[in-house]
Amino acid sequence: MPFTGFDIIIPVLIVLVLLLLFTGIKTIPQGYNYTVERFGRYTRTLAPGLNLIVPFVDRIGAKMNMMEQVLDVPTQDVITRDNASVAVDGVAFYQVLNAPQAAYQVSGLQNAILNLTMTNIRTVMGSMDLDELLSNRDAINERLLRVVDEAAHPWGIKITRVEIKDINPPANLVESMARQMMAEREKRAQVLEAEGKKQAQILEAEGKKQAQVLEAEGRREAAFRDAEARERAAEAEARATQVVSEAITKGDVQAINYFVAQKYTEALTRIGSATNNKVVLMPLEASSLIGSLGGIGAIAKEVFGEAPDGAAGTPRSTSRPPRTGQS
Repeated sequence: MPFTGFDIIIPVLIVLVLLLLFTGIKTIPQGYNYTVERFGRYTRTLAPGLNLIVPFVDRIGAKMNMMEQVLDVPTQDVITRDNASVAVDGVAFYQVLNAPQAAYQVSGLQNAILNLTMTNIRTVMGSMDLDELLSNRDAINERLLRVVDEAAHPWGIKITRVEIKDINPPANLVESMARQMMAEREKRAQVLEAEGKKQAQILEAEGKKQAQVLEAEGRREAAFRDAEARERAAEAEARATQVVSEAITKGDVQAINYFVAQKYTEALTRIGSATNNKVVLMPLEASSLIGSLGGIGAIAKEVFGEAPDGAAGTPRSTSRPPRTGQS
């Protein structure tokens, strides 16, 4: 059976339809956005999934990665504000938020971000001293992130993080910093030692002061008690003298004998207890002393009353007649 023209056209049409379908159907992977251009002009953005475009009229423009990406910042030399040269490298993290802007607002997105980050690293770190660079990395990272993100905002991207990895000063500068650190630590050690000695001296002086105060209070208390004892002794002496005086006023001869015997006995006691006298030779009228003792006993009876029956009485005076001396 010979083929007619209609039999040939139908398969050709079917093949063309299949080709049009395959050309117009686009599958977008997750994490990507494709831009669509019609006759070279941007028209729309294809989201992840199955999408249709007009074959031979629309075409895929840019394939933008919408996931967060990492960009290594190579090592570069930076001169600080105090004229110290350091080698610095870092890393930047960014994410495309607007695919058309990232595709059509800048040419070579990663190269633009890299150069923007490197220039801002030189600008930020060049305005700081070396000590600030080594001790304030968090502040440097925060400042870099703010500056770079603001500059890259028109490109439809978000700079999520900028980190300084290494700051390498020259070897001679590292040695100088080590010597400076050792000198600073020795200085702090000397200051702490001096403060410790000062505190110890202050505590010692406070202790001596408190000891002197306590000693003075002890002496004052002892003097007060001595004075009180002397006052009581004086009061007792005055009372005894008053009693003797009243007895003398009443004409009691025994009171006079008591007073004289007391003073006489005290004088003998002091003479006998002297350390510079070994033998004492002195005339002594024993009968007078015994008579005085008898007077003392009589006064005691009058003051305290007669002893009850059966009690021991006053000692009996054994006076002897006075002896006459030989001329």
